[in-house]
Amino acid sequence: MRTPALFICHGSPELAIHETPAHVALKRLGTTLARPKAILAVSAHWETDEPRLSAAPHPETIYDFGGFDPRLREIRYGAPGAPELADQALALLEAAGISASRDPARGFDHGVWVPLSLVFPEAETPIAQLSIQPARGPDHHLALGAALAPSAR
Repeated sequence: MRTPALFICHGSPELAIHETPAHVALKRLGTTLARPKAILAVSAHWETDEPRLSAAPHPETIYDFGGFDPRLREIRYGAPGAPELADQALALLEAAGISASRDPARGFDHGVWVPLSLVFPEAETPIAQLSIQPARGPDHHLALGAALAPSAR
């Protein structure tokens, strides 16, 4: 069974600690999904000029926000990185003529760890992250998705 592609809007980082309807829904979602072998996460909180793929084997939890409940900085989302998935994605992008690179040190920003800490709290599923390029517009991002589509088959 193939895990579907999901768009999960996390709203405030405090979603991770406050039991709102969205918090409860994300926790419930995790009980309905088959556990994927790995996750390729795309977060609006990692912007680069060219696509980059996180390839750290043990990514850090990044606290890329300020002014929120200090308890958030105590959360560590210790899921393993997915360097092999990053390499697969890189090869697919390059085969489609899209220049991309690996980032061997990139951790998980809150656009990744906040929702995934609710959906998959065990933090066992390996994750690679793909950056976005806001200045390049929707056609560029659609091309990224089309290039990566073979990996979903």
